[in-house]
Amino acid sequence: MEKSVLCRLNSAAIKYTDKIIFKDSKTCLTFGGFNDITKSIGTYLAGVAPASSPVVVMSGRHVYTPACFLGAVRAGCFYAPMDGDMPKTRLNQILGVIKSELMLVDKAHLEIAQSLDFDGKIVVMEDILETPANEELLKSREESLTGASPLYVIFTSGSTGVPKGVITSHQSLMTYIDSVSKVLSIDDTDIFGNQSPLDYIAAIRDIYLPISFGASTYIIPKNEFAVPAQLFETLNREKITALCWSVAGVELPAKLGAFDVSKPEYLKKLCFSGSVMPCKYLKIWQENLPDVLYVNQYGPTETTASCTYYVVNEKVDDDTVLPIGKPYDNYKVFLLNEDNTPTEQGKTGEICVSGSILALGYYGNPEYTEKSFIQNPLNPNYRELIYKTGDLGSFNADGLLEFHGRKDRQIKHLGHRIELGEIEETAKKISGVLDCCSLYNKPKEHLYLFYTGDATSKDIVLYFRANMPAFMVPRKLVNLDAMPTLPNGKIDMQTLKSYFK
Repeated sequence: MEKSVLCRLNSAAIKYTDKIIFKDSKTCLTFGGFNDITKSIGTYLAGVAPASSPVVVMSGRHVYTPACFLGAVRAGCFYAPMDGDMPKTRLNQILGVIKSELMLVDKAHLEIAQSLDFDGKIVVMEDILETPANEELLKSREESLTGASPLYVIFTSGSTGVPKGVITSHQSLMTYIDSVSKVLSIDDTDIFGNQSPLDYIAAIRDIYLPISFGASTYIIPKNEFAVPAQLFETLNREKITALCWSVAGVELPAKLGAFDVSKPEYLKKLCFSGSVMPCKYLKIWQENLPDVLYVNQYGPTETTASCTYYVVNEKVDDDTVLPIGKPYDNYKVFLLNEDNTPTEQGKTGEICVSGSILALGYYGNPEYTEKSFIQNPLNPNYRELIYKTGDLGSFNADGLLEFHGRKDRQIKHLGHRIELGEIEETAKKISGVLDCCSLYNKPKEHLYLFYTGDATSKDIVLYFRANMPAFMVPRKLVNLDAMPTLPNGKIDMQTLKSYFK
C-alpha cells in the first residue's frame, strides 16, 4: 500500500489531468488544477508550520475546501476541519483541544475566525492559491509521511461537555476507501453527489474515492436538500451515478414526494449510514429505481467511517429492519459480553472492532484513548487493540450482524453522534436550571430535556442555539418540580420516558 494519500493524488493528477475531480454550483477543478492548488497551499503552509502539526481548516461548501485539506497534507501536516456555522462556544472548545498555531480559512469565514479565542496565525486561502510550488520542500515533507501518520482529526460529541477529536491515519483511510470501493464497484466513470458537510466524517468518501479511483464529485448546494424536486434535477443535470448519503438525506426526498416529479436517471449506487433506515422510505426508492445498488453501512468515526455493510438485495416492506451486515475487508468485527467473554451465536453483545482501520486515538486525550482502545480480552498472546463501540448487536443465522441500539447514552440523531451527557452538561450552565436529564425519543427523533428550576423554555433554547450545533438543541423541554429517582438515588429514566408523546 502507498505511504500516504499523496501517492494517490500524484498518480491521479497524471492519469486524469484534464478530468474534473470536484465541482460546485460556481466552479470546477480538474485533477491537474486541484493538484497544483494543493501544492501552492502546501508550499505556503510548509513555510509557516512544522511537519506533523495540526492545521485547523474553516472553509465553506465549495471545491477549494478539499484543496485546503490536501494542501495541509502536502505540508506534511494533518487537518482539523471546523464548521463555521457552529456557535462560537463550540468552535472555541475545538480550538482548545487541538491547540493549533495555524488556521486556514476562506474569505467568507475570516471574520468568524478573527472573533474566536485563537492566538495563532490565520491564513486566508484566497491569498495563497498562487504561491509558487517549492517541489523540493514538498518532496521533503511528503517523504516525512508514513501510513501511520495522522491524516485528519474529526470532532465528535464528548460526554464531559468537551468535543473529542478522533485521529485517523493515512493507512486507515486508504484501507477503508479501498474496501468500500470494492463493494460499490467504484471506477473513473462515477460521479458522486456530495450531501455531507465537508467537515463531517461521511464526506471522506466524496473526497478520497475520486482521488483514489479517478471519479468526480459534485458538491450539492445545501439549500437544494430542502427542495427535493430541484435536488433530483441537479442529480440529473450533473449525471450523478453514486450517492453516499446519511439516512436523513435519503429519507427526505421520499418523504416529500420528489419521485412524483422526477427520478435520478443516472443513479447506479446508493449507500447510506448514520442511523437506522426507515424502510418505508427505502421502499419508495426501490420502487422507482429498482436497478440501483443499495448498501446499508454501519460504523463509528473511530473505525474510519464504516466497518460493516449490507447489500440490500431484497425488496423491503414498511416494517423491514435491515441488518448492518458483515465486515468490510481488513475489518474484524465481533461481540463481547459485559464480562468481556465471547457472545454466544444469536445472543446480544457489544459490537467490537479491530484492524488497521482503528483510529490513532483522541487528540490530546491519552486517558480517554486508553479507556476506549483496549487490548482484545480474547487475545492474551500479543498486542491487538480493539474499539468497543458501545453499540449492541447480534449475529443472525446467516452470519449477518443486526443492530440493537446503544449500550450507553450515546445516540445517533439526524445522522450525528451525540452524547446525551453533553446535552446535560450544557443545560447545567444555564441560570435557572437546577437539575436535568436528557433522553431521546428514537421513533419520533425528538431530543428531550427534562429539568428542574425556574429557567424558561425560551432561555434554554436561546442558550443552546448560541452555544451548540443546531442538531443538539433539545426539541422537547419538560419542566418538573422534582426529578423522579430510583431507590439508589439515580434518576428514574423509565418514568421520564412516560412523558414521550
